[in-house]
Amino acid sequence: MKDFGRVRPVHPYAWLWEPLEPDPTFVLRPMFGTRAAYLDGRLQLCFSAQADPWRGVLVCTDRERQESLRRDWPELTPHPVLPKWLYLPESADGFERVGKILVVLVRRRDPRIGVVPQPKKRARRSRK
Repeated sequence: MKDFGRVRPVHPYAWLWEPLEPDPTFVLRPMFGTRAAYLDGRLQLCFSAQADPWRGVLVCTDRERQESLRRDWPELTPHPVLPKWLYLPESADGFERVGKILVVLVRRRDPRIGVVPQPKKRARRSRK
């Protein structure tokens, strides 16, 4: 009840993941300060409103599939810190247009987008 009546800020990229919400396999989880969107158990997109170089959309993909996506949308670049994924910075020309296209591709299950997340490591119990 401590949050009752408190207004929660809306994530600035919620408009991008909202078209995915009706999918029965859609899950949105927090991940390292981002909002990570999953479909069919696969990590698809991460939405980050942090400071550069994290402000924008990360496209979860394999390195082998990056070239094809970059050929179609040159606004996508390997992320400067996490180069295994592509990055669409908010500052890119066409951010809204390409962001919407990425969501459509995810909805259509484009095989170039999405990775199987690594299983969580179990915490080890300390022996006393």
